[in-house]
Amino acid sequence: MFDDERLALSATEVASQLGVARSTAYRYLQSLTSNGFLEENASGSGFRLGPRVLDLARLARRGVGLSDLARPVMRELVERTGVPALLTRRTGSAVVCLEREEAGNALRLSYERGQVLPVNAGAAALTLLAWAPPEQIDELLAQPLPRFTEATHTDPDELRTLLAEIKEQGYAVARGELDADVLGVGAPVRAEGGGVIAAISIAALSHRVPDQELPRYVEAVKEAADLLTEQAARWGVG
Repeated sequence: MFDDERLALSATEVASQLGVARSTAYRYLQSLTSNGFLEENASGSGFRLGPRVLDLARLARRGVGLSDLARPVMRELVERTGVPALLTRRTGSAVVCLEREEAGNALRLSYERGQVLPVNAGAAALTLLAWAPPEQIDELLAQPLPRFTEATHTDPDELRTLLAEIKEQGYAVARGELDADVLGVGAPVRAEGGGVIAAISIAALSHRVPDQELPRYVEAVKEAADLLTEQAARWGVG
């Protein structure tokens, strides 16, 4: 609705655009205003875009830049492992799939490009959660944790122990926690300051990855994450 010619909108205009009652449109506008996405004009004549929109725009630009750098790295990872590769990022209490690079055989996964999922299941999510600040981990684990399969971790204490192990070893391995019979391996993409900006992971059918082959997959994922970390630092992305 907003454009270069229309920098502010009234409740009446929004109601007309959406085909709803003015009172309904006003409730929508008030909700967006209370969350910082809109601001009411000083004159009270309408609503303009708020600071949270700028935050989202900055996040989107960072995400796009990271995706551009990640695609060739992910293609190389797929060629090396023969299984799909994922690029994910944590936003608040959720994990967003930014990119998915396919292998030759299609594999049905919960993670599709743009998909939003909780932080407690899967190698990508656990990687991102393991490197979150401790206070954020406490806040996230205080919320109800959904169960997807019998292997999903929902006990906060067990998760804390697992996250500490993941952070110590530098990667995550998940077996059937989000999608049954799927094994995932994830590693962190780091920012210059030491934080984690994303995770690179792969997903394969568990029975196609014998225990003796797992180290090869882990090494490939870690090297891909390290390469993307270097490129992100070089280009100032993240």
